[in-house]
Amino acid sequence: MSEVVTYYLEMTSASSLSAKTLPAELRIRECKVKSFEFNRSMYQRVGEDWDWTDRLSWTDREWKAYAESDDLRTWGASFEGSAAGYFELQQQEGAAVQITSLGLAPRFIGRGLGGCLLHHAITSAWEWPGTTRVWLHTCSLDHPNALQNYKARGMRLYHTEKKELRPST
Repeated sequence: MSEVVTYYLEMTSASSLSAKTLPAELRIRECKVKSFEFNRSMYQRVGEDWDWTDRLSWTDREWKAYAESDDLRTWGASFEGSAAGYFELQQQEGAAVQITSLGLAPRFIGRGLGGCLLHHAITSAWEWPGTTRVWLHTCSLDHPNALQNYKARGMRLYHTEKKELRPST
């Protein structure tokens, strides 16, 4: 059996954000017209190499309820006109905003875009009126640089959990 470590990170002040400038080729825009199909497609595309499986069994109805709810906002990133990645922000009780998903499609990894996408996600979370905390979780199955990227943007690790993975049969 192997072990998976889940890391919980947070930022409790917008002034903690360490900037990362967007390159001119990278465009990030909020998806003002909600479309669960977009969220599902990006979740599959971005998460395929990182074992994102939690939502793979969701029905259209479950995807629609999640992605088109009033407390969830989605942004899409394009690089030189091609869909490159996305992130989702979910407003929660206690004035917290969770970055529920964030990532790049495989062919856009390694170009220095992850920090830019994260910077934009954190900035967008703080722009949501009333936000007092931005948080997320990642795990040891994620990209090897993910945890360092979160810390480099100013997020603070506040909790870790270890879990044994059972082999699939």
